[in-house]
Amino acid sequence: MAEWQAMGLDLHNCPIRSILDQVAAKWPVLILLEVHQEPKRFNMLLRAIPDISRRMLTQGLRDLEQNGLLTRTLFDTRPPAVEYALTALGRSLMDPLLALVDWAALNRAAVAEAHRLYDSARQA
Repeated sequence: MAEWQAMGLDLHNCPIRSILDQVAAKWPVLILLEVHQEPKRFNMLLRAIPDISRRMLTQGLRDLEQNGLLTRTLFDTRPPAVEYALTALGRSLMDPLLALVDWAALNRAAVAEAHRLYDSARQA
């Protein structure tokens, strides 16, 4: 029996689905990876993730804050500055997330080869 089944989880109606929907998408993962070493301001994040739009960054930051993974600190400066940092819950996510990043780095070539073989077989 799978470990998730032993824990009494039903993958069709379980909290894992909603959590993965919230944090496992491309943008939230990249945002978390950027803020995991130190807090970052909005424009720093925008420069660090050059292919993200302002709208998607704003939405990703809001979603991560809503899920309790980031804090948003507003500084009383001219113009106002906002900084985003991991919460304790966000820091607890980083070990498994960084393990996934390590796995992806180690297996990138194998996945690329699998894509190549799959595409070749589909064209034959």
